[in-house]
Parts: sequence; C-alpha cells; structure tokens
Amino acid sequence: MRIPAHFIAIVVIATSLFSFNAAKPSAASSQPSTLQAGTLCEKNERVIFSCPVKRPAKIVSLCASKDLTSDTGYLQYRFGLPGKIELEFPKDRTGTQQRFQYSHYFRAQVDLTEISFTNNGYEYQITDDYNGEEKPAQTIQGVSVTAPGKPKEFSLACRAKPKADYTDLQAVLPNGQ
Repeated sequence: MRIPAHFIAIVVIATSLFSFNAAKPSAASSQPSTLQAGTLCEKNERVIFSCPVKRPAKIVSLCASKDLTSDTGYLQYRFGLPGKIELEFPKDRTGTQQRFQYSHYFRAQVDLTEISFTNNGYEYQITDDYNGEEKPAQTIQGVSVTAPGKPKEFSLACRAKPKADYTDLQAVLPNGQ
C-alpha cells in the first residue's frame, strides 16, 4: 500500500512537535539497562501494551506503576527508542487515569481493545483488535494518530505481537464508549 506524501509530512511534523513538547525523560527512563526488554517500560513498571512498530523503527509502550488503581499509581504512553524517548504522555504522573479512556468488546471470534488519549490536540488510539469472522481473520495492533482538524489518521502497525496486559483496566480507566 502506498502512503500519500501528505501523510508522511504529517508524521514528520508530528514527530518534531512531539519531540519539542515531550517531557525530558527521567534519569531512570533514559537508561536502557533499567528497561524491560523490547519496551520503554522500566523494570519496576507494569507493561500494559508495548510493541516495536514497522515504520519508523521505534517502540510504542503504555506503562503503568505496579500499584495502578483508579485512585493510585500512574499510566504513561511512551514513544521512541531506549535512551531516546521522543514522547512521554502525560508528563506529570499524578491523576493520569483521567487522561486515558479504555474500551473493550468481546464475543466469539471478536476481541477489540482500544485505549485512547488526546495530547496537544492530537488524538491517539492504541489498538489491539482481532476479528476471526473476517476471511482471512484480521489482527490490527498498533497506534493511530489523528492530527488536529484532520479527518484522516496515521497508523503505526506493530512489527511483532505486542506484550499486553489489560487486567483491571476497565475498573481503572474511564470507559471510552
């Protein structure tokens, strides 16, 4: 599938904006040796979702503190490479649960999980979907970004099966439906 030039331009602009607006990573998150293998989550954190994306060759991770509940702990989205996190959202680790929305739908042959948030007008949607009713069965895993005022989204597909643990997220995050 050929990607139109204006989508590539949006990604380049968005990546520069993300780099400019991103929080400076903490000393712990900037040290690759303190990260869980193949993620941007620290060893003392829980991996909610993480995968390497196809293009650009970076990592998308949604990390949480081990004590995450609706009232305690934190949830953070990170994009980049170990030692060079380009976007960390939210910057502040307090009250993060209210910054994300969670949606899950399940029935025989269909399992759809989405976690979304908005940062500086950009809408992000982490997707982990399986539809066995389609022929052939379809799996969509990755992150989609929609720029402010733009109807089209740009998707970054996972290069490998993501590490994922959505346990208790329904009780922790507001429902996005």
